[in-house]
Amino acid sequence: MLTARLHTVQWLSPHGLHKLAYREWGDPDNPHVLLCVHGLTRSSADFEAMAQDLGKDLRVVAADMPGRGASDWLPDAALYGVPTYVGACVALVARLNAGTLDWFGTSMGGLIGMAYASLPNNPIRKLILNDVGPSLNFGALQRIGDYVGKPVRFQTLGEARQYIRAISQPFGPHTESQWNELCDSVLVEKNGHWQPHYDPAIGQAFQNLSESTTLLHETALWAAFDAVKADTLVVRGEHSDLLSKQTVAEMSQRGPRPRVIEVHGVGHAPTFMQNEQINIVRDFLF
Repeated sequence: MLTARLHTVQWLSPHGLHKLAYREWGDPDNPHVLLCVHGLTRSSADFEAMAQDLGKDLRVVAADMPGRGASDWLPDAALYGVPTYVGACVALVARLNAGTLDWFGTSMGGLIGMAYASLPNNPIRKLILNDVGPSLNFGALQRIGDYVGKPVRFQTLGEARQYIRAISQPFGPHTESQWNELCDSVLVEKNGHWQPHYDPAIGQAFQNLSESTTLLHETALWAAFDAVKADTLVVRGEHSDLLSKQTVAEMSQRGPRPRVIEVHGVGHAPTFMQNEQINIVRDFLF
Protein backbone atom coordinates (compact mmCIF):
# COMPACT_ATOMS: atom_id res chain seq x y z
CA MET A 1 0.00 0.00 0.00
CA LEU A 2 1.30 3.45 -0.94
CA THR A 3 1.57 6.06 1.80
CA ALA A 4 0.53 9.60 0.95
CA ARG A 5 3.26 12.16 1.59
CA LEU A 6 1.84 15.43 2.94
CA HIS A 7 3.35 18.73 1.78
CA THR A 8 2.60 22.44 1.57
CA VAL A 9 3.59 25.20 -0.84
CA GLN A 10 3.22 28.97 -0.56
CA TRP A 11 1.30 30.91 -3.16
CA LEU A 12 0.55 34.62 -3.57
CA SER A 13 -2.81 36.39 -3.73
CA PRO A 14 -3.57 40.14 -3.59
CA HIS A 15 -3.92 39.66 0.19
CA GLY A 16 -0.50 38.11 0.72
CA LEU A 17 0.98 34.64 1.09
CA HIS A 18 -1.08 31.53 1.76
CA LYS A 19 -0.44 27.83 2.37
CA LEU A 20 -1.64 25.25 -0.14
CA ALA A 21 -1.65 21.68 1.16
CA TYR A 22 -1.19 18.69 -1.13
CA ARG A 23 -0.65 14.93 -1.06
CA GLU A 24 1.73 12.91 -3.16
CA TRP A 25 1.85 9.18 -3.94
CA GLY A 26 4.33 7.11 -5.93
CA ASP A 27 7.89 7.77 -7.03
CA PRO A 28 8.68 11.49 -6.52
CA ASP A 29 11.19 11.28 -9.39
CA ASN A 30 8.71 9.81 -11.87
CA PRO A 31 8.44 12.34 -14.73
CA HIS A 32 4.86 11.25 -15.49
CA VAL A 33 2.77 13.38 -13.11
CA LEU A 34 -1.00 13.28 -12.60
CA LEU A 35 -2.42 16.29 -10.74
CA CYS A 36 -5.89 15.71 -9.26
CA VAL A 37 -8.20 18.52 -8.14
CA HIS A 38 -11.43 17.96 -6.22
CA GLY A 39 -14.94 19.37 -6.40
CA LEU A 40 -16.36 22.42 -4.63
CA THR A 41 -16.66 21.11 -1.05
CA ARG A 42 -14.37 18.09 -1.31
CA SER A 43 -10.67 17.52 -0.54
CA SER A 44 -7.47 15.90 -1.78
CA ALA A 45 -8.31 12.76 0.22
CA ASP A 46 -10.95 11.95 -2.42
CA PHE A 47 -8.21 10.55 -4.65
CA GLU A 48 -6.77 7.97 -2.25
CA ALA A 49 -8.27 4.95 -4.04
CA MET A 50 -7.23 6.15 -7.49
CA ALA A 51 -3.73 7.02 -6.25
CA GLN A 52 -3.28 3.56 -4.73
CA ASP A 53 -3.78 2.10 -8.20
CA LEU A 54 -2.18 4.68 -10.49
CA GLY A 55 0.61 5.56 -8.04
CA LYS A 56 2.37 2.33 -8.98
CA ASP A 57 3.05 3.82 -12.42
CA LEU A 58 2.65 7.57 -11.93
CA ARG A 59 3.58 10.34 -9.56
CA VAL A 60 0.09 11.23 -8.32
CA VAL A 61 -0.49 14.59 -6.64
CA ALA A 62 -3.76 15.94 -5.19
CA ALA A 63 -4.22 19.38 -3.67
CA ASP A 64 -6.64 20.92 -1.18
CA MET A 65 -7.86 24.03 -2.94
CA PRO A 66 -7.77 27.27 -0.89
CA GLY A 67 -10.36 27.23 1.87
CA ARG A 68 -10.58 23.44 1.97
CA GLY A 69 -8.95 20.72 4.02
CA ALA A 70 -5.49 21.62 5.31
CA SER A 71 -5.07 24.67 3.03
CA ASP A 72 -5.41 28.21 4.35
CA TRP A 73 -8.75 29.99 4.37
CA LEU A 74 -8.73 33.27 2.44
CA PRO A 75 -9.40 36.65 4.09
CA ASP A 76 -11.76 37.80 1.33
CA ALA A 77 -14.61 35.56 0.14
CA ALA A 78 -14.46 37.24 -3.28
CA LEU A 79 -11.15 35.47 -3.89
CA TYR A 80 -12.82 32.06 -3.92
CA GLY A 81 -13.02 31.52 -7.66
CA VAL A 82 -11.33 29.83 -10.60
CA PRO A 83 -8.73 32.57 -11.32
CA THR A 84 -7.48 32.35 -7.73
CA TYR A 85 -7.32 28.57 -7.84
CA VAL A 86 -5.40 28.59 -11.12
CA GLY A 87 -2.84 30.91 -9.53
CA ALA A 88 -2.44 28.57 -6.56
CA CYS A 89 -2.01 25.61 -8.91
CA VAL A 90 0.68 27.42 -10.90
CA ALA A 91 2.69 27.70 -7.68
CA LEU A 92 2.11 24.01 -6.97
CA VAL A 93 3.22 22.94 -10.47
CA ALA A 94 6.38 25.01 -10.08
CA ARG A 95 7.10 23.22 -6.79
CA LEU A 96 6.57 19.83 -8.47
CA ASN A 97 9.18 20.77 -11.08
CA ALA A 98 7.17 19.00 -13.75
CA GLY A 99 7.75 20.12 -17.31
CA THR A 100 4.44 18.59 -18.35
CA LEU A 101 1.66 16.85 -16.45
CA ASP A 102 -1.76 15.31 -16.79
CA TRP A 103 -4.79 16.81 -15.03
CA PHE A 104 -7.80 15.10 -13.49
CA GLY A 105 -10.48 17.49 -12.28
CA THR A 106 -13.82 16.68 -10.72
CA SER A 107 -16.49 19.38 -11.16
CA MET A 108 -14.79 22.57 -9.89
CA GLY A 109 -11.43 20.87 -10.34
CA GLY A 110 -12.29 20.35 -13.99
CA LEU A 111 -13.14 24.03 -14.45
CA ILE A 112 -9.79 24.96 -12.91
CA GLY A 113 -8.01 22.55 -15.23
CA MET A 114 -9.90 23.86 -18.25
CA ALA A 115 -8.95 27.45 -17.40
CA TYR A 116 -5.31 26.49 -16.79
CA ALA A 117 -5.13 24.44 -20.01
CA SER A 118 -6.47 27.41 -22.01
CA LEU A 119 -3.44 29.55 -21.15
CA PRO A 120 -0.49 29.86 -23.55
CA ASN A 121 2.56 27.79 -22.55
CA ASN A 122 0.61 25.76 -19.98
CA PRO A 123 2.09 22.39 -18.90
CA ILE A 124 -1.04 20.23 -19.29
CA ARG A 125 -0.54 17.28 -21.65
CA LYS A 126 -3.80 15.40 -21.04
CA LEU A 127 -6.96 16.77 -19.42
CA ILE A 128 -9.74 14.73 -17.80
CA LEU A 129 -12.95 16.63 -17.03
CA ASN A 130 -15.03 14.65 -14.55
CA ASP A 131 -18.71 15.55 -14.96
CA VAL A 132 -18.19 19.18 -15.83
CA GLY A 133 -18.11 21.39 -18.90
CA PRO A 134 -18.55 25.01 -20.04
CA SER A 135 -22.35 24.93 -19.64
CA LEU A 136 -23.62 24.21 -16.12
CA ASN A 137 -27.25 23.41 -15.38
CA PHE A 138 -28.70 26.23 -13.27
CA GLY A 139 -30.95 23.87 -11.31
CA ALA A 140 -27.94 21.79 -10.28
CA LEU A 141 -26.11 24.92 -9.14
CA GLN A 142 -29.15 25.84 -7.04
CA ARG A 143 -29.13 22.36 -5.50
CA ILE A 144 -25.48 22.74 -4.53
CA GLY A 145 -26.11 26.26 -3.25
CA ASP A 146 -28.80 24.92 -0.92
CA TYR A 147 -26.16 23.26 1.26
CA VAL A 148 -22.71 24.68 0.55
CA GLY A 149 -21.47 27.07 3.21
CA LYS A 150 -24.37 26.46 5.57
CA PRO A 151 -23.26 26.49 9.26
CA VAL A 152 -23.93 22.86 10.17
CA ARG A 153 -22.39 21.11 13.21
CA PHE A 154 -22.95 17.65 14.64
CA GLN A 155 -22.45 16.07 18.04
CA THR A 156 -21.13 12.77 16.68
CA LEU A 157 -19.17 11.52 13.70
CA GLY A 158 -22.08 9.24 12.86
CA GLU A 159 -24.49 12.17 12.55
CA ALA A 160 -22.00 14.09 10.42
CA ARG A 161 -21.48 11.10 8.14
CA GLN A 162 -25.23 10.75 7.75
CA TYR A 163 -25.47 14.37 6.60
CA ILE A 164 -22.62 14.14 4.09
CA ARG A 165 -23.99 10.89 2.75
CA ALA A 166 -27.45 12.43 2.28
CA ILE A 167 -26.17 15.35 0.18
CA SER A 168 -23.84 13.02 -1.75
CA GLN A 169 -26.39 10.49 -3.00
CA PRO A 170 -25.76 11.44 -6.66
CA PHE A 171 -22.32 9.81 -6.26
CA GLY A 172 -24.11 6.50 -6.82
CA PRO A 173 -23.72 3.10 -5.12
CA HIS A 174 -20.76 2.57 -2.77
CA THR A 175 -19.87 0.11 -0.04
CA GLU A 176 -20.27 1.17 3.59
CA SER A 177 -16.49 1.48 3.88
CA GLN A 178 -16.32 3.68 0.78
CA TRP A 179 -19.10 5.92 2.09
CA ASN A 180 -17.19 6.37 5.35
CA GLU A 181 -14.08 7.36 3.40
CA LEU A 182 -16.07 9.82 1.29
CA CYS A 183 -17.56 11.37 4.42
CA ASP A 184 -14.43 11.44 6.58
CA SER A 185 -12.37 13.14 3.86
CA VAL A 186 -14.52 16.28 4.19
CA LEU A 187 -15.20 16.34 7.94
CA VAL A 188 -13.21 17.78 10.83
CA GLU A 189 -13.72 17.84 14.60
CA LYS A 190 -13.59 21.31 16.18
CA ASN A 191 -14.44 22.19 19.77
CA GLY A 192 -16.22 18.92 20.36
CA HIS A 193 -18.35 19.10 17.20
CA TRP A 194 -18.06 17.63 13.71
CA GLN A 195 -18.44 19.94 10.72
CA PRO A 196 -17.52 20.21 7.02
CA HIS A 197 -13.80 20.82 6.54
CA TYR A 198 -14.01 24.00 4.50
CA ASP A 199 -14.43 27.75 4.90
CA PRO A 200 -18.19 28.52 4.85
CA ALA A 201 -17.35 31.62 2.80
CA ILE A 202 -16.88 29.45 -0.30
CA GLY A 203 -20.69 29.40 -0.49
CA GLN A 204 -21.07 33.18 -0.86
CA ALA A 205 -20.75 32.99 -4.65
CA PHE A 206 -24.02 31.05 -4.72
CA GLN A 207 -26.01 33.65 -2.78
CA ASN A 208 -26.48 35.99 -5.75
CA LEU A 209 -26.55 33.30 -8.41
CA SER A 210 -29.00 33.86 -11.26
CA GLU A 211 -29.58 32.36 -14.67
CA SER A 212 -28.25 35.53 -16.32
CA THR A 213 -24.98 35.51 -14.36
CA THR A 214 -24.63 31.79 -15.06
CA LEU A 215 -24.92 32.48 -18.79
CA LEU A 216 -22.24 35.18 -18.54
CA HIS A 217 -19.88 32.71 -16.89
CA GLU A 218 -20.66 30.17 -19.61
CA THR A 219 -19.46 32.56 -22.31
CA ALA A 220 -16.06 32.78 -20.64
CA LEU A 221 -15.94 29.03 -20.00
CA TRP A 222 -16.67 28.18 -23.64
CA ALA A 223 -13.91 30.57 -24.72
CA ALA A 224 -11.52 28.77 -22.36
CA PHE A 225 -12.64 25.36 -23.58
CA ASP A 226 -12.17 26.35 -27.23
CA ALA A 227 -8.58 27.40 -26.42
CA VAL A 228 -7.62 24.04 -24.88
CA LYS A 229 -5.03 22.14 -26.93
CA ALA A 230 -4.48 19.20 -24.56
CA ASP A 231 -5.76 15.73 -25.39
CA THR A 232 -9.06 15.75 -23.47
CA LEU A 233 -11.46 13.20 -22.01
CA VAL A 234 -14.91 14.10 -20.68
CA VAL A 235 -16.50 11.70 -18.20
CA ARG A 236 -20.22 12.15 -17.54
CA GLY A 237 -22.35 10.52 -14.88
CA GLU A 238 -25.37 8.95 -16.57
CA HIS A 239 -27.81 10.78 -14.28
CA SER A 240 -25.80 14.01 -13.89
CA ASP A 241 -27.90 17.10 -13.26
CA LEU A 242 -24.90 19.42 -13.79
CA LEU A 243 -23.51 18.28 -17.15
CA SER A 244 -26.17 17.61 -19.77
CA LYS A 245 -25.93 15.27 -22.73
CA GLN A 246 -26.49 18.28 -24.99
CA THR A 247 -23.47 20.08 -23.53
CA VAL A 248 -21.31 16.97 -23.93
CA ALA A 249 -22.42 16.64 -27.55
CA GLU A 250 -21.42 20.24 -28.24
CA MET A 251 -18.10 19.79 -26.43
CA SER A 252 -17.27 16.82 -28.63
CA GLN A 253 -17.45 19.08 -31.70
CA ARG A 254 -15.53 22.06 -30.30
CA GLY A 255 -12.16 23.00 -28.86
CA PRO A 256 -10.05 19.90 -28.18
CA ARG A 257 -12.86 17.63 -29.49
CA PRO A 258 -12.65 15.36 -26.46
CA ARG A 259 -13.38 11.71 -26.15
CA VAL A 260 -16.50 11.07 -24.08
CA ILE A 261 -17.31 8.26 -21.65
CA GLU A 262 -20.54 7.93 -19.66
CA VAL A 263 -20.54 6.16 -16.28
CA HIS A 264 -23.78 4.27 -15.72
CA GLY A 265 -25.81 4.43 -12.51
CA VAL A 266 -24.12 7.63 -11.29
CA GLY A 267 -25.14 11.28 -11.09
CA HIS A 268 -22.87 14.19 -10.20
CA ALA A 269 -20.19 13.03 -9.96
CA PRO A 270 -18.34 9.73 -10.41
CA THR A 271 -15.97 9.25 -7.45
CA PHE A 272 -13.38 7.05 -9.20
CA MET A 273 -13.13 4.74 -6.21
CA GLN A 274 -14.22 1.66 -8.18
CA ASN A 275 -11.81 -0.26 -10.41
CA GLU A 276 -13.94 0.14 -13.52
CA GLN A 277 -13.86 3.92 -13.12
CA ILE A 278 -10.14 4.03 -12.29
CA ASN A 279 -9.45 1.99 -15.43
CA ILE A 280 -11.04 4.77 -17.50
CA VAL A 281 -8.24 7.06 -16.33
CA ARG A 282 -5.55 4.41 -16.78
CA ASP A 283 -6.65 3.64 -20.34
CA PHE A 284 -6.64 7.34 -21.27
CA LEU A 285 -3.25 8.15 -19.77
CA PHE A 286 -1.30 5.19 -21.11
